[in-house]
Amino acid sequence: MEITGSTFYFDWEIGLMAWLQANIDAFGVKLAVFLTQFGEPFVLILIVGMFYWGLDKKTGKHLAFYLFSVCLWGSMIKNIFLRRRPYFDSESIQCLRPAEKGDIYDISLQGFSFPSLHSANSTALFTKLSRQVNHTPVKIILWIIPFLVGLSRIILGVHYPTDVLAGWFFGLLVPMVIDILLKKLPDERWISLILLASGIPGFFCCRSADFYTTYGLVLGTAFAFWFEKKYVNFKKAKNFLYALLRVFFGFGIFLILSRLLKMPFPNELLSASTMTAFLLRTVRYAVTAFVILGVYPLCFNKGKADL
Repeated sequence: MEITGSTFYFDWEIGLMAWLQANIDAFGVKLAVFLTQFGEPFVLILIVGMFYWGLDKKTGKHLAFYLFSVCLWGSMIKNIFLRRRPYFDSESIQCLRPAEKGDIYDISLQGFSFPSLHSANSTALFTKLSRQVNHTPVKIILWIIPFLVGLSRIILGVHYPTDVLAGWFFGLLVPMVIDILLKKLPDERWISLILLASGIPGFFCCRSADFYTTYGLVLGTAFAFWFEKKYVNFKKAKNFLYALLRVFFGFGIFLILSRLLKMPFPNELLSASTMTAFLLRTVRYAVTAFVILGVYPLCFNKGKADL
């Protein structure tokens, strides 16, 4: 079934976006592209990995819960509102950087607009990281980053201002809910089970790739955290160099698996907006998450990784 989505916005949103794009030069566009990457999945996963593999495993787990809950629930909300991206319907708005490579008007590929998950993810991650530092200037920078990410999404033409406002709010609200659950539940692995259960309705209503990507990550992470706690239980690296090496190789494995698990399948299948393609995406990301979060840490207890 082809999904066309729905269009709704305030007139001031189009006016503001058109004004911003008309008054920004080439350097400003490049700056917006750079800033928007602080809400990109690869950058956020790298930051989570830095904590989980190298700096503080518990903090890394919690950051993963924040991001996965925002992405999972946010993608389900997107598929309820089905809001089309601004450039779909307004000739005065240009798409200066699409959400995904490919056809910018393929709504299943590019995803829906409301809320902005870049804004929500960056808010969830960086405001929570601000609690880990005691230096006021650093705290301020960590709070400013989500604002700049949201502004970049508006400038690049992929989100309405109300998408970004909703994303900021969502990015503050969801981690608060997760923190409450972490305090109430006897075992943090219950969070994974709650996320998996809450995402089941998405298989009946979601027709965009972001939901199936996130569900796969949540599924793989649930098994990975169980496996790591029972069979690995790695310790924090005492040497900063080894911590960096853990992150470097872990992210490298993530990138390799992301490509390797695509190789057995034709591009036509991987890019299709069919349930088969979506389920395949879920499995691919589940395997990737399990390997990098559960199996890869087995290496930490070998040799001199913890020296």
